[in-house]
Amino acid sequence: MRAVGYGSSRGDASPACLVNLNLPEPQPGPQDLLVAVEAVSVNPVDAKVRRRDTPADGDVRVLGWDCAGTVLGLGEAVQGFAVGDRVWYAGALNRPGCNSERHCVDHRLVGHRPQAWSPAEAAALPLTAITAWELLFDRLRLPRAADPQPPQTLLVVGAAGGVGSILVQLARALTQLTVVATASRDASRAWLQQLGVEHVINHHQPLAAQLEALSLPPVTAAISLTHSAAHFDALVELLAPQGALALIDDPDPSAINVLALKRKSLALHWELMFTRSLYQTADMAEQGQILEAVAALASAGQLRTTLQRTLGPIDATRLQEAHHWVESGAAIGKLVLQGWG
Repeated sequence: MRAVGYGSSRGDASPACLVNLNLPEPQPGPQDLLVAVEAVSVNPVDAKVRRRDTPADGDVRVLGWDCAGTVLGLGEAVQGFAVGDRVWYAGALNRPGCNSERHCVDHRLVGHRPQAWSPAEAAALPLTAITAWELLFDRLRLPRAADPQPPQTLLVVGAAGGVGSILVQLARALTQLTVVATASRDASRAWLQQLGVEHVINHHQPLAAQLEALSLPPVTAAISLTHSAAHFDALVELLAPQGALALIDDPDPSAINVLALKRKSLALHWELMFTRSLYQTADMAEQGQILEAVAALASAGQLRTTLQRTLGPIDATRLQEAHHWVESGAAIGKLVLQGWG
């Protein structure tokens, strides 16, 4: 089976360590689907794992946590899926990734992908859609559109990347919140406006002053998707008392003064999409249900794919290029590889 990964003998942690591999066929466990991988996307977590994890001698590490594919086989405990189903998922951090022709994944983490979307359009979304959904509704517990609520504003810092691009769409589709996104480049601002964001401000300029000029409802929730240490003090300043802040990146703890949250009784939340699968939580199947809900919204025309670039077939050279793009800090939306050449 063709795959892309790296071994214990890599010379460094750069994308150049990725190589084409020929691996044994995966064997599904009782809870697993065996999936023919049609398209994959690359996320910052791929680069983080590549930089920090060196396999044991003789082992290899296959990355990849965004997949669109077709079910080839079922474990004995699987329910809700059949051979031939077209699916999408992000999978689990503590299992081999999906940069391989065939892949085993716990069916509780899987959803049926939007019928009208191509594999590339679908592969752009699973990890970021789950992350965004969990940020909005599991971590911040934001009210849905049907819930009684006073006018309030959600601020999303660094919103033009993969997570932000689907998060602003979910917030607009499922809540009554006024959404304000930040972007620092013309291309990023234009992309967010294409996604329907009415208010886009620049995170390289003072945030509180820009928000004040917009005369919007109070900012009761903020989500920082990148460079959180640089924005932390400003976010504490502009958040309304008893508001909440959520992060997904890994800021230096010494650069964040958590005691600054106390005066306003602000809540701080971290989101890691892999927590449920890492700890086999009782609600692990929520991730499959999230993907089903996102697919329904997409099929109803309420969401669009965040696909921005398709590099071509899956191989080591193209995945190296994808890793460079993700690590550049200039990524807008998502990048996908489709097919095996």
